[in-house]
Amino acid sequence: MSLQDVFIEELRDLYSAENQLVKSLPKMARAASGSELKDGIKNHLEETKGQVDRLKQIFQILGKKPTGQHCNGMEGVVAEGKEAIESDEEGATKDVQLIGASLRVEHYEIAGYTAAIAIAKTLGQKEIVGLLTETLKEEQATGKLLLSQAKPLLKEAGSEDDADEEEDSDEPEDGEEAESKRKSEEDEAEAQKSEGEEPKVAPAKKTAKSKK
Repeated sequence: MSLQDVFIEELRDLYSAENQLVKSLPKMARAASGSELKDGIKNHLEETKGQVDRLKQIFQILGKKPTGQHCNGMEGVVAEGKEAIESDEEGATKDVQLIGASLRVEHYEIAGYTAAIAIAKTLGQKEIVGLLTETLKEEQATGKLLLSQAKPLLKEAGSEDDADEEEDSDEPEDGEEAESKRKSEEDEAEAQKSEGEEPKVAPAKKTAKSKK
């Protein structure tokens, strides 16, 4: 595979990622409580649509179709965003969750566009470098905006916790949470194996007396 082929794959991956966001962002906007965050997500939706058009322009320059590859990475990040959308939390705490999910999206995109720009520069595609850089700057600006919005929300969420203290349980509430907890423990065990450590084993629950 040539570097040009790798470049096309990277661009198609980004195109798929942006289209997935066009579908996901309206749901995040509806889930947001604060008007500032809600408006920010709506504005980024319009920006994302422009980024899709910019990628279409790049593919026209290259004489290639933009479709042909699904971005599995963005699918996973969007799935995490869905967890925040469907969370039972409310108010500032809910918005903090949404901002966390949104920041994951932005950093994923920043990494993708940074890689694509590096390849475009190597291939001497100056016009494409300019188009991709424009999008990269938008993603970086969105990330900074999200962080600035998070600061007052974090304080507000902390106040809500102080006013309404509840017992926090580590036990998963439903089947989906239980499956997530199981996978997390598997990840930890596999990581310990790769580092040469003995995996930590949770103490067995006492049931019937064992036979001697």
